[in-house]
Amino acid sequence: MKAEILSIGTEILLGEIVDTNAQYIASRLPALGVDLYFKAVVGDNIDRLTETIAKALERSDMVICTGGLGPTEDDLTREAISAVMGEEPHVDPQLEADLRGFFEKRGYSMPERNVKQCWVIPSGRAIPNPRGTAPGWWVERDGKIVIAMPGPPTEMTRMWEKEVAPELLRRNPGSILITRTLKTAGIGEGTVDEMVSPLLKSTNPSIGIYARADGVHVRMAAKAPDEAEAWRLIKPVEEEARNILGPAIWGADDDTFESIVCDMMKQNGVTLATMESCTGGLLASTITDVPGSSGCFKGGLVSYQTELKIEWGVPAEIIEEHGVISQECARAMAAAARAKLQASVGIGITGVAGPDEQEGKPVGTIHIAIDAIWAPPQAMSYTFPQGRGAVKRRAVTTALVLLRQSLLNYSEEPWALV
Repeated sequence: MKAEILSIGTEILLGEIVDTNAQYIASRLPALGVDLYFKAVVGDNIDRLTETIAKALERSDMVICTGGLGPTEDDLTREAISAVMGEEPHVDPQLEADLRGFFEKRGYSMPERNVKQCWVIPSGRAIPNPRGTAPGWWVERDGKIVIAMPGPPTEMTRMWEKEVAPELLRRNPGSILITRTLKTAGIGEGTVDEMVSPLLKSTNPSIGIYARADGVHVRMAAKAPDEAEAWRLIKPVEEEARNILGPAIWGADDDTFESIVCDMMKQNGVTLATMESCTGGLLASTITDVPGSSGCFKGGLVSYQTELKIEWGVPAEIIEEHGVISQECARAMAAAARAKLQASVGIGITGVAGPDEQEGKPVGTIHIAIDAIWAPPQAMSYTFPQGRGAVKRRAVTTALVLLRQSLLNYSEEPWALV
């Protein structure tokens, strides 16, 4: 089955919001045996939207749309699909009753404009959406399928996982694609490629090497009649890749550095404290994105001003001698965070996120330190020549990489007393 993804909304077309829906759907189609050949974005214009859906149906078996299912005048997905099918929409009484009940439970009366969210057409049916007011549409005629889902990612992902994907899997047995991604850190893309070169001749599973923000990924993809056979093909190749890459592998598939590091800390009974300057609390925020991180994360200090660094334990003489943008300051911040919050390990981050230089140091200069009870203090310096947001994200990722490396050498024997 050949599919096409259509993201609908002028705000996406103009770059005002990032289209994560298309990426999400595209990453999940292979496992359902669906081939994706095209992706497109179209604004909230009825003529262009109708034309785009019609062309997509000419070249694909299935068109998957997200967005444009709201109640406003510029939400035109239903109108466009109806026009392409040449069918007149009508209000479904049960959908209307359910929607009015949705509003009543929240103490509101339903605006009459929302009635359009209760439309259906003869060749379509509504897809339930318990997370919002906009049901999806599953339209099917002459061997072609149009699936329309709401734009908000939380609504779309639930609809996909609970309604759309199971139906597609049921309809499309016989050939699926399963992937396994091994994630590495500490070695470059060229080195990884060279190390696994004996495996690159494999065609099923195929193997690809990709540089990402959290390291270099090795992606294996196997196509087979069913999931069990696909995993049988992947298993020996994955085992060999793990043997070759060894401890450079830090995770797989949906693993994140923060989740892996939190697991390592909890397994060893380690607690973490942070003191951040240029990253403004982003490291603490990233760690607390992990469910259960309270089991290992004591807390974080955002010492954006020099006075706070001193107040929270960074010796004034270190700042006077070396400056705030220095390894010495980062090391003192890590030690102060660990001591103040009584943690097993502290991380200090200082640097220049931009857009201006600071203390004569160029934008992108970052100093990160680790102060752990099981190892001598260490500090590393980097230059990330990117924009402010990217510098902060790279600094956080690098801090997590360094923490993982330190945890790999964890020992219950203290290197120094707290």
